[in-house]
This record gives sequence, C-alpha cells and structure tokens, in this order.
Amino acid sequence: MAIIDFHNHVYPPEYIEAVQAGPSAYKVAFDSDNNPVLHSPGDYNIIVPGHRFMDFRKTVLGEAGVDKQIISFTAPGTLIETPQRSVELSRMVNEIFANIQNEHSDHFAALATLPLNDPHASVVELERAISELGLKGATLFSNANGIPLSDRRFWPLYEKADEWNVVFFIHPTYPVGVEAMTDYMLMPLVGFLADTTLAAASLVFSGVVEKFPNIKWVLGHLGGAIPYLAERLDRGYEAFEQCRENVSNPPSGYLKEFYYDSVNFDVKALQFAIDFAGAEHILAGSDYPHQIGSLEKMLASINQLNITVEEKAGILGKNAAWLLGL
Repeated sequence: MAIIDFHNHVYPPEYIEAVQAGPSAYKVAFDSDNNPVLHSPGDYNIIVPGHRFMDFRKTVLGEAGVDKQIISFTAPGTLIETPQRSVELSRMVNEIFANIQNEHSDHFAALATLPLNDPHASVVELERAISELGLKGATLFSNANGIPLSDRRFWPLYEKADEWNVVFFIHPTYPVGVEAMTDYMLMPLVGFLADTTLAAASLVFSGVVEKFPNIKWVLGHLGGAIPYLAERLDRGYEAFEQCRENVSNPPSGYLKEFYYDSVNFDVKALQFAIDFAGAEHILAGSDYPHQIGSLEKMLASINQLNITVEEKAGILGKNAAWLLGL
C-alpha cells in the first residue's frame, strides 16, 4: 500500500534566487544555518533543505515510510507581487514543478500555482499547467489579496476547470483583518483556518460549487472549521433568503463532497471529519517541512483512528491516488 502525502510544500531554489534578485515584495534574510527566510506581513517561512532539495526530501520520506508526495507552493504564493511579476513567477514555479514530477515521478506529483491577481492569466496558466506541463491540479489560495474566490472575475477559471475535471486544492493565505493577527503567529494558527472556512462557505453559497460540478475541491488543514460549522451553515440556508438564492440544497450536502486533508493531528478532530464527509474524502497530509508540519504526526494520528483497514488505506494513499489519477 502506497502512502501519499497530499499536503506539503516546495520552494524551488531558482524561485528564491528570483525573489532575491527582485523585484519582490518579500524581504529575504538568512538564519544561523544559512537557510533563506522569507518575510511577509504577519508571517515568515524558514526555507529549510526539505523545501529546496528533492534528493534530501526523498531521504526523509524513506526514513518516515512515506512513498509519495503531492507537492504544492505555499501561501502567499506569488500573489504578494504585482500581477505581471506574479504571472512570471507562477510560470517559473510550474515549470520547475513539472521537471520535479518528470524527474522524480516515483516520489512526487505536483499541483500548479496560479497568478490569481490576474484572473485572465490564471485561466491561461491553468490550461498550460494541465495540458502542456502535465500537472495534476492547482492550488487556489483562499483569497486573492482580499478578493474572495467566489467573485465573478474567477468564473472563467472555473469554467475551464469544470471542462477539464480539475482538482483544486484550497490553501489558506492572509485573511482580511490580518493586522489583528500579527502577534503570537495568530495569522497562520487561527487566521488560516478561518479563511479556509470562509472561502469554502462562500464558494457554496455563491453557487460556484453547484454550477461547476466537475471540479473536485480539497480543503487544507481538515477544512478549517467546515465539518464543525456545517450544521450552522445549513441553518443559515433555512433562515435567510439570500442563502438560498444561488443554491438548490443545504450547504452540507455540497461540503460533504469536498475532500479534506488530515493536517490536524488530533485524532478526535480527524474522526469528526470522517463522520461528516466519510473516510473516502480524507487525504493524508503533513504540511512538511514547515515548522508546524510533521510526517510522523500525520502517520501516527491516522494509524490511531478506529476505522476499518480499508478506510485507513484509503486515507493513507488510495483516496489521493484515485482523486489525481495516479
């Protein structure tokens, strides 16, 4: 049984060099181990060897007992840059990801990153990433510099994605109101989860999910609070006319068709999500090699679940393999 880690991140060295050379909205520094550190408002990422070097990463995976990873870029992606620069850097990252996927196909498959601050360019880049580069889907950050994913400017992207049965992985990014989250790392600890929840609810209530049924949606970090709040969203559908304007059914029905990665290592939380969406909609995820991620905790939490052997095998790899056609 292959173990597949759906949620983890890569920073190509070439991308870091491009950011250093500028122009870029990032501030680049180096830690005491000479790892690059990318600083952005309310957050920073230490770019350790596991982010950058695939041979190093393969060794770590072998030691942990993980067979394959679905690599993705991480927040805020290229959206922190100007639209033109965002397009340039997205193209660069996607080409590098395609090379990684081709050269290390036994260990890695890849999701595209899109320049969402240029909606038209995002459609073009999605088509290139899927049809020319062979990437397995795309990451959407939970908002595009404050613009919700449900905004009409993104509907041409969803039309193309629906035509191609694309897998979209929604990863959180800076939420609106990030200025209230600059202390204690509250932005990634709380804001990320809130923004994923907001994005998913908005996509459902706006009618995007119903109108484009061939898109497969994956929510990071066990969906934020979606499994926990779905009943409240259903009550909103019953109580408020505006919550029924664009959808035919209560939100929970759509949300149960989403996929949820397991980057919440609390076994009770995982079980709650399984009870909500079914074990077939849960994907193993580690958030490796971020400081807050862990391959070991990913595996330990899934292995502690009181579910069938088949369900556990699905979460550990079969669900992701089916979803992405691996």
